[in-house]
Amino acid sequence: MPTDIIQWFPGHMAKTRRLISENLSSVDIIFELVDSRIPFSSKNNELSRLVKDKPVVLMMNKAGLADAALSKKWAEYYGKSCRAVLQIDCITGYGIKEILPTVESILADKLERYRQKGMNKPLRAMVVGIPNVGKSSLINRLCRARKADVENRPGVTLRKQWIKTDIGLELLDMPGVLWPKFDSRRIGENLAITGAIKDTVLQLQDIAFCLCARLLDGYKKETAERFKLDCDALADCEPLELYEMIARKRGMIMSGNEIDYERCGRMLVDEFRSGKIGRITLDRIVPGD
Repeated sequence: MPTDIIQWFPGHMAKTRRLISENLSSVDIIFELVDSRIPFSSKNNELSRLVKDKPVVLMMNKAGLADAALSKKWAEYYGKSCRAVLQIDCITGYGIKEILPTVESILADKLERYRQKGMNKPLRAMVVGIPNVGKSSLINRLCRARKADVENRPGVTLRKQWIKTDIGLELLDMPGVLWPKFDSRRIGENLAITGAIKDTVLQLQDIAFCLCARLLDGYKKETAERFKLDCDALADCEPLELYEMIARKRGMIMSGNEIDYERCGRMLVDEFRSGKIGRITLDRIVPGD
């Protein structure tokens, strides 16, 4: 895989870091979203420095696409360092009803002070996370309307947006922010597979090849069922072999019996991102497990 994935850091993301610092005093709480399929790779550890002592609710979004058993382990792990961890899905609405009670519990003292002073001041939350993790989808779900820019590609929200909801919260939507340097090649690959990095940054075949490696690492059964392959044949299979087996099974062959790697790669990535292969978590090793 090209090395430029490790250094990908567009200028607007540097601006986002400044916006977070500049607007921190105007919010009561931080909503940090991560992708449940990559709860480690999608967590920006730099945020803990940026948000200082503000309480953070970690929301593991896209829960319906992730391995439920691993999501539970990751939630328990992050629960040791975050004020609260919620598993949510902004598409289905799963877990969304837990957000307001969680916020009110964390900010109970502040709410009591408001009541004693006769103030009806709304609570304000800053919504942060890497690109394409579902920040705008969360806001629109809480507003029950399309108020934030939403698109299934990274880098759509390019400016901060204040948005009122109908549950007593005001939300500040921030552009997606990545860190200047990824900690490892695997993190960069996971971000590319899930779409946190624009597909134009890497060759599609490279992304699909990495996905095949992840599928062989922990999801042979799901892969065999989806693509009608012999599960036993995947026991000692290499990623490129799997790639080619799937391409031939789906009839993605060009003239001269050559495999159409680009077409197959697009299909593989699309089916993973839509959950058609199964509920898959790419970050499989939970610290301390």
